[in-house]
Amino acid sequence: MATSVKDQVLEALKRVKGPDLSDNVVDLGLVSDIVVANAKVYFSISVPANRAEELAPLREAAERVATEIDGIEKAVVSLTAEKASGQFAAAPQQAASPVAAPPPAAASPATPPRVSTGEAPEQKPGVPGVKAIIAVASGKGGVGKSTTAANLALGLQSIGLNVGVLDADIYGPSMPRIFAITGRPQAVAGRVLKPMEGFGLKVMSMGFMVEEDTPMIWRGPMVISALTQMLREVEWGELDVLIVDMPPGTGDAQLTMAQQVPLAGAVIVSTPQDLALIDARKGLNMFRRVDVPVLGIIENMSYFVCPSCGERSDIFGHGGAKAEAERLGTPFLGEVPLTMAIRETSDAGQPIVASDPKSVHAGIYRDIARKVWDQIEGGAAPRAAPKIVIES
Repeated sequence: MATSVKDQVLEALKRVKGPDLSDNVVDLGLVSDIVVANAKVYFSISVPANRAEELAPLREAAERVATEIDGIEKAVVSLTAEKASGQFAAAPQQAASPVAAPPPAAASPATPPRVSTGEAPEQKPGVPGVKAIIAVASGKGGVGKSTTAANLALGLQSIGLNVGVLDADIYGPSMPRIFAITGRPQAVAGRVLKPMEGFGLKVMSMGFMVEEDTPMIWRGPMVISALTQMLREVEWGELDVLIVDMPPGTGDAQLTMAQQVPLAGAVIVSTPQDLALIDARKGLNMFRRVDVPVLGIIENMSYFVCPSCGERSDIFGHGGAKAEAERLGTPFLGEVPLTMAIRETSDAGQPIVASDPKSVHAGIYRDIARKVWDQIEGGAAPRAAPKIVIES
């Protein structure tokens, strides 16, 4: 029986010694699940958090032996402090996970995480050359978050800013299609990639690395590794703002962004109906929990105007996001209608702010962009990345 690529990678990694040179990383149980896709291999290696910088050569050695395998063109390896199942995880020098152990049985299982106030938050470095990073998020999928993020980026560009877009929706990257960008990023120096460009924006997406119909079946460490690389190993240049299109929900990607870089703020996208607002509320509260300023809520698909008769219909209800913003004391950024023009231009790779800048819809996005930027200039300053603990 032919040996699988995963088995070949594991066998090759047995040549890589663990942190204390006592055994190899495989037998020590430090290697995560291995993912192979499109001639690339992805995995992580567990190390003590306080030794991550010191052990960078270990990561480089793992990448080197993995790429020596026939058919593997690139290895993406991250060092993680996540506990492994092997003996090294129980060693005395193992650093504690950033997320504390679950609360004791007497505590409520629904107790939410909070920002620790026992010590000053850890200062995280920004992305070189990038003045402000704004996350565009939603509590659930299907609310038009990516289309909103793309047009918000173009709206910010229209007021004279240098703008980049990071497509952090690892499982469903949309920016290559929305901006009609094809091809793959080129390496400029070592592991550093040059971002792609569309409509004058610098754009990076996992969608440039894999085929559009390739499923991304990744565990948390893989997501964290990919996001960190797209943030820190891309030649962004000088940007006034980097828009980050987040995946829906409140999981690894959101926490990674909050903990890896000082976010200037988050924009929440929701539709008007109650069920969507419940999820939007979760997303908003998550950013507040990790001390990221919420710049406001956008009500997408707010209403529909019939192109034939001009009659307005509130298909998903109307005004729910505005009322929720008022209830939560958060700015309401605007209403974006449900319209064929926005959908068609996005599907065609010609977002409406760029393709029809004089339209009413483009004007709505530009107005939202001005409100967002006014808050950034007015003092919604980047925050230090917090440490998350579980409150018992």
